[in-house]
Order: sequence, then C-alpha cells, then structure tokens
Amino acid sequence: MPPQPAPSARRAVTQLDHRLEAVTGHDIDTLWAYRDRGVLDELHAQLVDRHRTLANAQIGVTFYLKLLNRLTSGEFPVDGALFVRIDRTVDQLEEAVGARDTAAQKVLDALEPIEAAAAASTPDVGRLSTDDRAALLALAGGAKLHEHLLTGRLSVTASSGTRIPYPQVQQLERAGLIVRDTSHPVHAGQPVSLTDAGRAALLDARRTPTIHAPRSPARLGASPATPAKRR
Repeated sequence: MPPQPAPSARRAVTQLDHRLEAVTGHDIDTLWAYRDRGVLDELHAQLVDRHRTLANAQIGVTFYLKLLNRLTSGEFPVDGALFVRIDRTVDQLEEAVGARDTAAQKVLDALEPIEAAAAASTPDVGRLSTDDRAALLALAGGAKLHEHLLTGRLSVTASSGTRIPYPQVQQLERAGLIVRDTSHPVHAGQPVSLTDAGRAALLDARRTPTIHAPRSPARLGASPATPAKRR
C-alpha cells in the first residue's frame, strides 16, 4: 500500500475538482474546511466525503506511477529481480487505478443530483449549462488544443489535466467565450483562453453557489470566527 500523506502534505488534484468547484461556488480546500466544521448539509457532506476518498485513491495512482517510472529509469540493474518488481508494481498500479475509478464514480453519483438541482433553480444564470461552466473553469487555468500527427484528431487538455471534448470547445468558441491563439500551429499546441465575455459568464455563474458561507453569531466580546485551516 502507498504511504498515507502527512497532515501537511498537499492534497491530490482529481479529475472532478473543477466540477465540484463549478457547482458549489467554492474551491476544494474551502469545501473540505466546511466539512470539518460540520456546516454542510447531508448531500454536500456526502459529496465531500466521497471526494476525499477519490483524492486519497489518486495518491495511490501517483505513488505507483512514480515507482514504475523509477524502476524503468535505468537506476537499477536489469535482472530478474527488477522484472519481478516491475510486474508487481504494474499490478499494484492497475489496482490503484481501479480503486480511483470506483471512487470517481461514487463522486459522480453524489455530484450529479446537486448539479441538476443547481441547473433547475438557476436556469438563466450566465445562460451556461453545468458542463459548460465546468469546462470554462477548467479552461480558465490554461489549456492547449492539439492535433495528433497520425490521426488528425483534435483534443483539448487543460493545465489541470482535464480533457474537454472538442465539440464542446467549438460550441464555446462560437459563443465567443473562449479564443484560440492561432499564431501557434495546431500540432504544436494552440493555447486556449477565456475571452472577457467568457470570464464574465463564469463569474456570473459562480455568483449563485449551491453552498453559502456559514454564518454564526459572534458571542458578546468575542472576535469574529475565522475558517479553520485544513490539516
């Protein structure tokens, strides 16, 4: 089993972070802090708990992937013992990926009802679907459009590692929400960024979160409470 992260270790980034942030209006660290303080309702608490399980599962994937890279880097003598270690690590990596995928599906099961409720309660906000808001949030951190040299297939990958379907990218581009830097060749990667209209639409969409910051009355003579830091 991979070692558990130290309390001060940076949390793992998952492929669903942007969707949680888009629908709740808060970053992942804030959501975790709210969960620790017990201020979330049952649906959001369950979502955050499942997301934490996913983040821990992602740590396992990263651990075994780095171990496999080290074993195949040429650092160790190439002999039978090395092949045994590589085979064992590949098996462990496959198990870790399976655990991560299972955890991701459980996050989706908890996330989709919240996304549907948010879309139903705010149908006109930014005129953006939940998927489009999530895509804009991922693209806001930087992304590139690539063309595979052999197949000619186009794909967009955000700096976070999130892949955005190319038809959705085309739709956002036609709507004037994103723009490509065509001064770069597609096969080398064309930077994709939000336009002013895209940033405004994303800001409008994030103004109606499904979770509101908790408010607790301050005791007489007490200083205002500050959010607890995640350990």
